[in-house]
Amino acid sequence: MMETEIPVASPCVKVCGMDDILGYCVGCYRTLTEIAEWPQYSNTQKLEVLARTQVRRAAAEARN
Repeated sequence: MMETEIPVASPCVKVCGMDDILGYCVGCYRTLTEIAEWPQYSNTQKLEVLARTQVRRAAAEARN
């Protein structure tokens, strides 16, 4: 019996705007490449992106 993977949800929060200096969205903290390629990523790749966004978010909060 084959198990079906539960899809990893997009971190998009509908607050879209790129930070030109840091290179990622100020809403979801993904890069343009990560946003554009999200639908093609495997669940493993999506989880890796989510881990990177957490680091970016923490760094942004520390700056503020």
